[in-house]
Amino acid sequence: MEQQKHNTQEIEQREGPERALLVSLDTGDFDAEVSLAELAELARSAGAEVCGTAMQRRESPDKATCIGSGRLEEIREICENNDIGLLIFDRELSATQQRNIEDAAGLRVVDRTTLILDIFAGRARSAEGRLQVELAQLQYRLPRLAGIGTELSRLGGGIGTRGPGESQLESDRRHIRRRINHLKRELEEVEKRRRLIRGRRQKNSVNTVALVGYTNAGKSTLMNALTDAGVLTENRLFATLDPTSRALKLPDGREVLLTDTVGLVRRLPHQLVDAFRSTLEEAAHADVLLNVCDASSDEAEEHLKVTEELLSDLWNRAEGDGQRPPVIRVFNKCDAAPDAGRERLQALSGDRTAVRISALTGEGLDELLETLAAALPPDRRRVQLLLPFHEGGVTEQCRREGAVESEEFTPDGVHMTVVLGARLLSRVEPYIVEE
Repeated sequence: MEQQKHNTQEIEQREGPERALLVSLDTGDFDAEVSLAELAELARSAGAEVCGTAMQRRESPDKATCIGSGRLEEIREICENNDIGLLIFDRELSATQQRNIEDAAGLRVVDRTTLILDIFAGRARSAEGRLQVELAQLQYRLPRLAGIGTELSRLGGGIGTRGPGESQLESDRRHIRRRINHLKRELEEVEKRRRLIRGRRQKNSVNTVALVGYTNAGKSTLMNALTDAGVLTENRLFATLDPTSRALKLPDGREVLLTDTVGLVRRLPHQLVDAFRSTLEEAAHADVLLNVCDASSDEAEEHLKVTEELLSDLWNRAEGDGQRPPVIRVFNKCDAAPDAGRERLQALSGDRTAVRISALTGEGLDELLETLAAALPPDRRRVQLLLPFHEGGVTEQCRREGAVESEEFTPDGVHMTVVLGARLLSRVEPYIVEE
């Protein structure tokens, strides 16, 4: 006999955005309650009005309708009585399951993967981002064409329908495969360009730092606080999809390239991971990673785990000698975390390098920069220079690119104690008087 858990919330009759009921099947594979709460945030980010939730416990999904027929009938009645037109399932549905549920409930149905792909389709702004999202959507929908059949003609507006467009989805599989191959070729060109850029950075000794972490952890706010990048910051999931890079000067005078990457989420569709591989690999090839985590969240530990598991997978697939960059755990939003959370954060840090900050208030940012400078490869030295007055250009370069600790004008030239990088050290070597 099926065990059922009814936690359908009170639903109000009112008009507004697309009204949705969230449906979860708890088979014990993951924390269904937490996942359902996250699904609600995803649905709101997609523009839906979450009117309630329904959960059922079963040992395994029903092959035909995912949930049991009795529970499905109850859900149909709830939606009929409360003017709900959309069911969002917190798992991936087969095309057959989706069609059977739509027929039985008389409602549109989307699953978790479709919802996430839809959010990405609505947020991607760059040409590369749109290519990546379209590829992920088509790869997800291609094996479902046979099961969906003529139901494609019923797709109109609403959540789950943005992206490639209705005409492409009604095309035959051969046409879609051609489009997928075309997108893959375009993204391969993008990946080649990224590799060339990474090669030039390495040749020019440009250190890179990547912001990674769970979605809505405050990465973009931190990026803006450190570099005045002007990246969009909103309190919603996947507010930033397109990576942004800005120069950041560290306390020791070094300048690094700081990159904001796409946020992660539990059970991120593998189609998205594959499509965004070239973007995510920017993080895998960085010199240092800042794993940003929302310290005020009860799920902080899980968020750190999700991020580091994906990074580990990227490192395993990335070309190279397998050298993994240091990871600094950055506990953000500490201004919103209760004081009692300090001990918990210390426990979460373990033996990892960790810093507590608030990107919003600026608390802890100086410590973060010092920690970041210490984690970068040691390619800098403190030297004492006596620079002749005719080398004014070199003197100015030391001021601009180095960390000047003291400077004094003498009859013989400018006496300077400064921390310099390897490239500039070779240029000032004739003027080093004492180390």
